[in-house]
Amino acid sequence: MTSLDPTGAMMDVAELDSLRIVLDPIGQTGVALALMLVMFSVALGLRVDDFRFLLDKPLLFLGGVVAQVLVLPLVTFALILVLVPPASVALGMIVVACCPGGAVSNLMTYLSRGNVAVSVALTATSSMLAAILTPASILFWSHAYEPTSTLLKTLDVSPYLFLAQTTFLLAVPLVLGMTVAAKAPDVAERIRRRATLLGSSVLVGVIIYGILYFFDILVPVLSVIGIVVVIHNAVAFATGAAAGMLLSRLSATRRALTFEIGIQNSGLALVILLSQLKGLGGAAAMAAVWGVWDLIAGGLIVGLFRILDNKRQLHWQTGQK
Repeated sequence: MTSLDPTGAMMDVAELDSLRIVLDPIGQTGVALALMLVMFSVALGLRVDDFRFLLDKPLLFLGGVVAQVLVLPLVTFALILVLVPPASVALGMIVVACCPGGAVSNLMTYLSRGNVAVSVALTATSSMLAAILTPASILFWSHAYEPTSTLLKTLDVSPYLFLAQTTFLLAVPLVLGMTVAAKAPDVAERIRRRATLLGSSVLVGVIIYGILYFFDILVPVLSVIGIVVVIHNAVAFATGAAAGMLLSRLSATRRALTFEIGIQNSGLALVILLSQLKGLGGAAAMAAVWGVWDLIAGGLIVGLFRILDNKRQLHWQTGQK
């Protein structure tokens, strides 16, 4: 299914830029179908009601969208300038930051007693805009940073072809899914779980296979990638928290923005890297580690919010007595 260039059990961090996960035609087709299935399943869950929040609180809605699709990539770019990671790792950071949020952010918001309606509305909007904004944003920020721009040139990645192919892979299933959801909501609800399970299973399979296949090679640099992921993820959560403080006085809404901007669809990022960006090993490793750490960090923040709520409740009860 894959081949590795260069070969070897040990590698320097800088050599991440030369590591490739090369998929054969069957593997490329499978990953592309997984990407389309994921977007199709997301679109099946989109409802008109998800966007009515725009009419009720337009400033909050638009502010949240801008924070996710513009501010987070900008902050990521600034972080890259500070950390100066290998070009492939920087590309992984950019791709992750440019991807929309996912259902995990909705779940984390719910568990933390945040405003689920805000979270769902922002997830729905960023997912819908992803067909155009995600590939365009990836191209813009990767070409704004000279090392990643040079790396893409060495890979002979055509900007126009990348934009066209990625937009097609994202837009077609998105339109089809939203059409089914609007015309036949019962059918959409029945097939949504199966589509989500199938697409997610393929993604998980690709991640597990890649980790096992390149385990000996990635272990020596995993700590470096891990540090970058932890810092980048913390900055993303901080960006969401800052956006929440600026846009709302309600703690539930602030929590929704924290998770919506702090948690990105790293699975989508990984598939884009494998299918459209020549399977850069450093970037793919960055996206895979992000996906794991995102769940851990999100869970820790949920726990922190719950502890704060319990302390406030206890303080209120004590005051009442």
